[in-house]
Amino acid sequence: MQTPGKEKVIIVGSRTVDSNLHFQYSMSELESLVSTAQGDTIASLTQKQEKLHPSTYIGKGKLEELQHLEEELEPDLIIFNDELSPSQQRNLQEKLAAKVLDRTQLILDIFAQRARSKEGKLQVELAQLEYLLPRLAGQGILLSRLGGGIGTRGPGETKLESDRRHIRRRIDEIKKQLQVVVHHRERYRERRRRNKAFQIAIVGYTNAGKSTLFNRLSTAQAFEENQLFATLDPLTRKLVLPSGYSAILTDTVGFIQNLPTTLIAAFRSTLEEVRDADLLLHVVDSSNPDYENHEQTVLHLLKELEMDHLPQLTVYNKSDQIAREFVPRTGKHFIMSAFSDTERQKLKQIVEKMATENMDYYQVIVPSDEGRLLSVLKNDTILREFKFLEEEQSYKCKGYVLKDHPVKAALKLYGV
Repeated sequence: MQTPGKEKVIIVGSRTVDSNLHFQYSMSELESLVSTAQGDTIASLTQKQEKLHPSTYIGKGKLEELQHLEEELEPDLIIFNDELSPSQQRNLQEKLAAKVLDRTQLILDIFAQRARSKEGKLQVELAQLEYLLPRLAGQGILLSRLGGGIGTRGPGETKLESDRRHIRRRIDEIKKQLQVVVHHRERYRERRRRNKAFQIAIVGYTNAGKSTLFNRLSTAQAFEENQLFATLDPLTRKLVLPSGYSAILTDTVGFIQNLPTTLIAAFRSTLEEVRDADLLLHVVDSSNPDYENHEQTVLHLLKELEMDHLPQLTVYNKSDQIAREFVPRTGKHFIMSAFSDTERQKLKQIVEKMATENMDYYQVIVPSDEGRLLSVLKNDTILREFKFLEEEQSYKCKGYVLKDHPVKAALKLYGV
């Protein structure tokens, strides 16, 4: 039954080399993406073929079947499960009455809805324009045909002229604005680096529960919803570890399979936050039957973004709804539910232990009148012992400090 006010959508997929199960998960994910974009999937059409049809994505017989289905159901949109080439999109649009979109346009549309910060909005517009540019045919496309709704958010709403020069000029303009934003972000990160805090980034497949975990670890107010791409702009908060040491925790945009290449390039600077991390918490939804593929997608994208060298802890979330076929990957991992306070405390202990593995151990006796140094040891290091020695009027301190922390010079003076 169709939901009033929502656009009616037929989704179309072609199974080539994928396993049948993986293909079904992919189509199910496309349906979730449609729902996140406020659309309503009214039918699904699939075809098994050795390779995608070069001019129409699906074969001639299947296209006729789609035309009959369109006549019968009168959808607003027909969305294809892969990125269509400019010629495939053109040919399909000529043969179909409803607006034709592909998976990439749908993801870009969701990002356009989700972007909150100036940078996020610029990144989305840049990705949409770079996608649009090779698809301007001949004298340009009739953007007036787009109307409103899914696939038109972002630059579509500004009634852009279908003019290559205009779009290229806008792309250059956005890139310049982004350079300024990136420069500001770099200065902010430099200040954080000077303050020498241990930095943790939460990464993972979209809807794995990253923001839920982020909120409960840091008592922040990140947008938390059972939707794909609920978080787009990176958020940073303080995370207090069991010893009282304050680390920095960053929530990032969710990854997804077949992430548009324009988006990987555009969101590189958003994910720059992750590049400086001392530890990645890779959150995986253990209740999702396709969890293994989600995990591999994230690992592949981290490699593409040159972030696969960073220390990593895999956090298998949603343990209260764990999938029957779930088997954790070898390597450092923790199985938990973000809603369990006990398990969150255990996670903090594991994080603290992993932090100490990347720090230097120290043991010092500091005179009690060295108030500033004692304060730095309390706030900027992981203290394991802090004991007052009455006879010496000093404090015996043992703990762990970041390898390049400026306090290390003072520690040498009081080392035991």
